Amino acid sequence: MLFAVSMTFIDQTIVAIAAPDIIHELGLSASGMQWVVNAYLLTLAAFFAFGGRLADIVGHRRIMVVGTLVFVISSVLCGCVPSGSVAQTWLVVFRALQGFGAALMFPAALAVVVAVFPVERRGRALALFFGLSGGLTAVGPLLGGWLTDWTWRAIFWVNVPVALIALVLTAMAHIKDTPRRERLDVPGAVLVAVGMGLSVLGFQQASAWGWGSAATWGCVVGGVLVLVVFCLLELRVRDPLIRLEVFKDRAFAVDSAVLFFAMLAFVPVFFFASVYAQVSLSASPNQAALFLLYLFVGFALASQIGGRVLDKHGARPAMRLGTAIGALGFALWASKATDLSMHDQWPYVALAGAGIGLLLAPASTDAINRAIGASYGEVTGITQTIRNFAASVGLAVFGTVLTHVTTDRVTETLRSKGVPAGDARDAARGVAEAVSGQADTRGPTGGGPIARTVRDSMDAIRMDFAEANRWVFYGMALALAVAFVCSYFHPGTRVTGAPTSTKPDGPGEREVSAERSAEGRDPGRDASA
Repeated sequence: MLFAVSMTFIDQTIVAIAAPDIIHELGLSASGMQWVVNAYLLTLAAFFAFGGRLADIVGHRRIMVVGTLVFVISSVLCGCVPSGSVAQTWLVVFRALQGFGAALMFPAALAVVVAVFPVERRGRALALFFGLSGGLTAVGPLLGGWLTDWTWRAIFWVNVPVALIALVLTAMAHIKDTPRRERLDVPGAVLVAVGMGLSVLGFQQASAWGWGSAATWGCVVGGVLVLVVFCLLELRVRDPLIRLEVFKDRAFAVDSAVLFFAMLAFVPVFFFASVYAQVSLSASPNQAALFLLYLFVGFALASQIGGRVLDKHGARPAMRLGTAIGALGFALWASKATDLSMHDQWPYVALAGAGIGLLLAPASTDAINRAIGASYGEVTGITQTIRNFAASVGLAVFGTVLTHVTTDRVTETLRSKGVPAGDARDAARGVAEAVSGQADTRGPTGGGPIARTVRDSMDAIRMDFAEANRWVFYGMALALAVAFVCSYFHPGTRVTGAPTSTKPDGPGEREVSAERSAEGRDPGRDASA
């Protein structure tokens, strides 16, 4: 399962590194390249809940295999994109299909891991699962830089051997499928895909369309309204796509809230830290990827500790400690962002990663343990949808902060060099879009006086960009602080026995029997009682 999901994490970041080469060879526009990146994340977020529910009904192993095949075939076709007018459409379509394959594969693979391990060993198992698979997001830029030196097409073809290993190991493992005799809620699947897709699209395009654009708010508000209709429908159908009563469990609701605010920082930080390293620290793409490894090392080591804390003491202590450490790490990192030194920053980068590593597996595992009637695919679909939605919101909000602060500070820098206010503002917008997007970060070309002034001021502009990133990292610290507050509402109960479904009294009716002991009490005595 780790081999399977590793592809989905790596592909979230690997394309960004190869973007300049893809644009140059295929002649794509900057907005077209943005769609190549976003198409994957958009379909991934839109179909996660559908993938989880389908895995419960058809069987976790079957859907994991189908998702892997869809993903790897799409990857091969992405790498085989022809040159010419069809290139952009080709890449966007098959990147979207990649995201759909990942949405089928990931919840099914995670459900297999959950079903295999008993609840008393599940914390450590999922800590390893989330620690390694989540950390692979940092490997994407490093692997992408190395493969792009050969050919950018290899960033897609590299998934083929990984997928083959995953499929062979799956066959060797003899995993048993336990399909459920329930109907798939097709109207619900359509509504949640449209709702998630529209809202995520609005957040993703906010930096391009602007927060004042009717298109941005039309997508966001329209998506939310569709999701409201979806919730009303789910309360009425016999076999809903998502059983909303799971949110009546206060612990599950708190787990979801902690995951949401933590993911506002976790996924976006890989993008922002990579660009910050390349622009402000003058690092190469490979050096920037190594900078991200500090985050990964802290994350991977702490995730193992978080799993052990969960198994012994429950999710609440791990979430409180992780959110506190994460908030402190991001705040200290922000305070050092303008020092422009990797050497001075790495302890705080690792501390920020450690905080998220401590909380991610406990919050996710505790939520999964509270699955209704052992519907692990369904609940993983819910939690992963929350995580992907939060990542989209974080990228949009922090991207807006980065662009606005960079524009304001570069405008002041250029005005201090004698550039008129209007021209300074226009040039600053161009610089902000270049250093925070897919454009070349080496500075503008051309022989005009303003362009020469910008090039001559690049040292000051790098500091301006570092100051803008400082506010981004402070925002991430604030998100972790809110997650810390949310963690205090967790009741502290623990799932000490695997949820088991009883024979339903009617279609769609399920019960959960699980022993839960309050934190601080003797689980053994509770079990014997």
